[in-house]
Amino acid sequence: MKTSLRLCHGIALMGFVMLILTTTNVFAQKVVRLPLERPALMSENSEKATLLCVARAGHRILAAGERGIIVFSDDDGKSWIQANVPVSVTLTNIRFATPKKGWAVGHSGVVLYSENGGESWVLQLEGHQAAALMMEAAKATAKAFPADMRAQQAVANAELFVQDGPDKPFLDIYMVDARKGFIVGAYNMIFYTEDGGESWQPWQDHVENPEGLHLYSILPMGGYIFMAGERGLFLRSEDQGQSFHKMPTPYEGTYFGLLAVANNRLLIFGLKGNVFRSDDYGNSWQKIDAGVSVALTAGAELKDGTCVLTTQYGDVLISHDQANTFSKLTLEGEVFPLMGIVNAYNRNLVVVGTRGVKVIPVSSELASATKKDAGE
Repeated sequence: MKTSLRLCHGIALMGFVMLILTTTNVFAQKVVRLPLERPALMSENSEKATLLCVARAGHRILAAGERGIIVFSDDDGKSWIQANVPVSVTLTNIRFATPKKGWAVGHSGVVLYSENGGESWVLQLEGHQAAALMMEAAKATAKAFPADMRAQQAVANAELFVQDGPDKPFLDIYMVDARKGFIVGAYNMIFYTEDGGESWQPWQDHVENPEGLHLYSILPMGGYIFMAGERGLFLRSEDQGQSFHKMPTPYEGTYFGLLAVANNRLLIFGLKGNVFRSDDYGNSWQKIDAGVSVALTAGAELKDGTCVLTTQYGDVLISHDQANTFSKLTLEGEVFPLMGIVNAYNRNLVVVGTRGVKVIPVSSELASATKKDAGE
């Protein structure tokens, strides 16, 4: 099961295209440490690297991306320090359960853990181990239910994961607290922990995803847990993640993200500017005109309730009416594909993408957007 064109297509639209595969000949592998074994190279300009995600840990802001780079800022994005990371694979997402305890995931099935606010990281899981865990779980289920064809197929699927090696990425994280949480990724990869990541349990059997579609986003809201992925995949759990069931949506293309906004409104967004809003936890959907026709890559709700989306073309879209309508901000400086957004403690926006970090002063930008929304 080599990385398929559908995974390459989806990730490329999120700015990952140059990071999927590294061509290394046999000789080079003998003299160069592989990305899973090589720590991230320290750089004076690490905040200008391709960064694919950004998150808050208390007052601190952290971003992560290519070659294992993780940077953090304690002054709302004015200055950045590079963290010590034990691998140099591309990192796709980062989340913190507390201001000190956080996790990052990425290519090669990597899961990293920090207990000092992201200043240094340790490796908790990688693709070889993940595949072995999937094989062990699949064989145990097949042995317990020898007549179940799905259980036998799960063994065959796990064998392919083992044969392929660590070539599949994790793409998102949801930590319920500092001990319980989920990581999700390509080909229906999903693992669950109850001990802060000291051990991970394969969770594929708990998810209604028989085609093994990629899982791009996982999000809690209103007592539910939601997941979104390729080919219009939308899943909901009503039992705190013990089971996820597929639910219909109006779009059959890939969804890259989920966003919870005020009054328990749920947004799902993805390719070609598609945004849909649900006011009843995914039972029904209303299409929202975001004013763009390119891939939407990330979203955030600001402290004042403003809803923000970013695009692969570098647009920042803002809604002041709980995601009913959006306006495009006019940004100063270089425009580049954006992959993540977060509200700094001083209320400025911090966005990241293929040219690193960009700080957007919220005071002036939001005032301009408000006038446009009012038709002035």
